[in-house]
Amino acid sequence: MSARTKKSLQPVSDDALALIAAWFRTLAEPSRLKILRVLEEGEKNITELVSATGLTQANVSRHVQSLVDAGMVGRRREGLTAICFIADPTITELCDNVCNNLMKRLASQVKTLGGQ
Repeated sequence: MSARTKKSLQPVSDDALALIAAWFRTLAEPSRLKILRVLEEGEKNITELVSATGLTQANVSRHVQSLVDAGMVGRRREGLTAICFIADPTITELCDNVCNNLMKRLASQVKTLGGQ
């Protein structure tokens, strides 16, 4: 039994679960994950995000807005330039955990396939 299953979890309302699901849906778009990965390196303006991701300016702006609305990314103005940054550092930890778990699963699958 894991430590997570031992502790008592607080009940969560249906409305709260809907908000949580909406937050996770924000991460279900690969372009948004790409933007988050680039922002892990540090603050970037929209032009730098376009260059680093290969997305169009319109797509970057739209996806950044979704990430801002979800509270994952922050944005501030410096003159005419919008500077984007990771507003919630736990998003980086979450992405790292998911990536590490996927790598473990894939490594296990490779072992299984190699043994057949």
